[in-house]
Amino acid sequence: MLPCKRAGGGEAVVLEVAGPIRSPEASIKKHKITDLPPIASATTATTAANTGNVRSAEKSAASNSNNSNGADSSIMGLGNGNPSDIDEDLHSRQLAVYGRETMRRLFASNILISGMQGLGAEIAKNLILAGVKSVTLHDEGVVELWDLSSNFIFSEDDVGKNRALASIQKLQELNNAVAISALTTELTKEKLSDFQAVVFTDISLEKAVEFDDYCHNHQPPIAFIKSEVRGLFGNIFCDFGPEFTVFDVDGEEPHTGIIASISNDNPPLISCVDDERIEFQDGDLVVFSEVHGMTELNDGKPRKVKNARPYSFSIDEDTTNYSAYEKGGIVTQVKQPKIINFKPLREALKDPGDFLLSDFSKFDRPPVLHLAFQALDKFIQELGRFPVAGSEEDAQKIISLFTNINDNLADERVEEIDHKLLCHFAFGARAVLNPMAAMFGGIVGQEVVKACSGKFHPLLQFFYFDSVESLPSEPLDPRDLQPLNSRYDAQISVFGSKLQKKLEEAKVFVVGSGALGCEFLKNLALMGVSCGNQGKLTITDDDVIEKSNLSRQFLFRDWNIGQAKSTVAASAAALINPHLNTEALQIRANPETENVFNDTFWENLNVVVNALDNVNARLYIDQRCLYFQKPLLESGTLGAKCNTQMVIPHLTENYGASRDPPEKQAPMCTVHSFPHNIDHCLTWARSEFEGLLEKTPAEVNAYLTSPTEYASAMKNAGDAQARDNLDRVLECLDKERCETFQDCITWARLRFEDYFADRVKQLTFTFPENATTSNGTPFWSAPKRFPRPLQFSVDDLSHLQFLMAASILRAETYGIPIPDWVKSPVKLADAVNKVIVPDFQPKENVKIETDEKATSMSTGSIDDAVVINELLQKLEKCQKQLPTGYKMNPIQFEK
Repeated sequence: MLPCKRAGGGEAVVLEVAGPIRSPEASIKKHKITDLPPIASATTATTAANTGNVRSAEKSAASNSNNSNGADSSIMGLGNGNPSDIDEDLHSRQLAVYGRETMRRLFASNILISGMQGLGAEIAKNLILAGVKSVTLHDEGVVELWDLSSNFIFSEDDVGKNRALASIQKLQELNNAVAISALTTELTKEKLSDFQAVVFTDISLEKAVEFDDYCHNHQPPIAFIKSEVRGLFGNIFCDFGPEFTVFDVDGEEPHTGIIASISNDNPPLISCVDDERIEFQDGDLVVFSEVHGMTELNDGKPRKVKNARPYSFSIDEDTTNYSAYEKGGIVTQVKQPKIINFKPLREALKDPGDFLLSDFSKFDRPPVLHLAFQALDKFIQELGRFPVAGSEEDAQKIISLFTNINDNLADERVEEIDHKLLCHFAFGARAVLNPMAAMFGGIVGQEVVKACSGKFHPLLQFFYFDSVESLPSEPLDPRDLQPLNSRYDAQISVFGSKLQKKLEEAKVFVVGSGALGCEFLKNLALMGVSCGNQGKLTITDDDVIEKSNLSRQFLFRDWNIGQAKSTVAASAAALINPHLNTEALQIRANPETENVFNDTFWENLNVVVNALDNVNARLYIDQRCLYFQKPLLESGTLGAKCNTQMVIPHLTENYGASRDPPEKQAPMCTVHSFPHNIDHCLTWARSEFEGLLEKTPAEVNAYLTSPTEYASAMKNAGDAQARDNLDRVLECLDKERCETFQDCITWARLRFEDYFADRVKQLTFTFPENATTSNGTPFWSAPKRFPRPLQFSVDDLSHLQFLMAASILRAETYGIPIPDWVKSPVKLADAVNKVIVPDFQPKENVKIETDEKATSMSTGSIDDAVVINELLQKLEKCQKQLPTGYKMNPIQFEK
């Protein structure tokens, strides 16, 4: 986690749990949100942790459960383990980030989680949503009222029950494909051999060292993770064995560059086209392909990068005697596995190495916390209890133990002991706070994913975090920290009962109830926010629940599919804390709904929490908060990265005060005729989808609804856009109109030929491979890539899948029933073979736009007004032949 200047303005906390951050530019942009379970948990907790102070806010597998002697009192949940195939409808977002191989490794992993207080529950939730094979929950203790401050699973009815047993049913609801079991007796180290990864959240250092030694030396090694949350302090320790292989350190696609020149030199300078930066770093390995001239580099041999710059680099090779570079060439990063040598806990305690920093303003904090947690462990071993909140005597005992440990150190000795910090540490040591548990649960969940999959760089090895800035600014009266026999006692022991009262009476507006929104609601409910008589939490979201939401939006279940997100989320949050006062709305907060979200509504709010997935909505909420001077908690995730920003009136800049730099738009001619990267191809495909299946059917309906008004509007426009709109409408209603599903297959087959063969043939006819520009340079120079037409084949599955998808979509726009046989490759191939595809002959003097400044692909030598009149006449005749009430069905793109 790094505090950094977000690429969108504002001081933001950016958390990247995938691996090491390569550069400051890696910070999260505003524009796109996708969530994974551990990330959503960590992000929302980072935000919720900052709401803890209103003042600053204004600122084993199944076999484990069947022990033959019954001694471990195991109980198995209803899950039956993972199916062999990945449910892509459920796990589509994870697949996009993790990849199929990582998902398969994850689905084969058995995980043990020991300690089912708030932190253990968060870790379990995240891993079950992610879809591991099995999760075994271990806890010998019983639920206390104290636990309800941090654990979303427990209710007051569970008090007195074993924590692990009380957790099974509700956790099983999250994912029936995961086998969940419980262990309620003392854990032995031999039992750990049943698992690929073990996580301990409530264990003594002595026992942790014993278990870690066993895991470290086991063959194969068992990933060992120890994590604690104590008040506003937390830590994580990871040991994945003496030689752990990371197959993919950052999860990013291999970086590529298009070569513009290569020098004959030692070392040679390779320059790339300047349309986008190359992301190579010194030491990276790269391979060359498609190089003309200096073909010696096309041997597939990896070469090491030196002197990396934004648009050039050198390689560790002498090309002095190589052939001269002529043109072309692609350079691609080769991702190398990395071996990490973890130290066992026994050694790491004495020699922790470099700590992962979360806040550069607390550069000296991790060494202090490293010793503070050891002092707390000694305190518990000596006295058999945690320090009492507000007890100066217990705080001094912690300081004394800290000093003794510190005095026995040599090189790692802390020079200045912060007594005030250690007092805060001692006072809150017994409390597991929900925001801290949620944050650490997200990070630990991701570390388990890394351990089981070998994807992303793991935490090496200690991570310490504190949020003492969340405490009230004025000193707390020890009497204010005393328990009140309420579900909020753990939180009261840290923040005091006065602040708890303010939280309960708060009026909060949560905008959005997706993955982030669900986490926010859970956190706020557990914290007691809006749970008093005067408190109120308003949540709004106009979306409904889909199957793909269930893998990360944990308040929803499969029986909620199709229901309103906000209503279901509010009801689920009320089950977590029955005192939560919520109002769920299904409307967007925008200028059109200011009659609902009016001045009175905004003036009564204490804080606003954004859980949105688009920039425009964020900017609108930000402007309303700015106008009414309300604190805004803003956050978002992108794959395995996330950011959060606190917008506090008169203290920080607002979200919209600075903007992301505009994304570079590829010229129209590049996207349509000269694409040279996958982004260009995706832009083209999305544009074609929307044009053919959404915009054109909508234009058809607009014309059919009111032909006279539509015709008048087109005549008044009289431009190329109006002409193109009419041309497409006429095609849909005339020569390309489909009446049967076979018509749709014909349309799809001809569309394939047009896209991937005919257009390419025309392009290469107009600009042959040896074509030159007016100044004599090769036309097909980088970044242009000379294309080759595709030869359609029913034996090529990708060709057939294109036709299947295109014909189904086309049929939907015309309301044509879709036959079941379309998904049979053999039957679809038979139907496709019936289509007659005319031969294509390239035409002379066809103008293909090459001007990168051109905004349209239309030719400019046409009298638009004349053509518009002709098209309208044809449309009028065509309309008379259509059935009464005829209309099309526009299809909106759904990712």
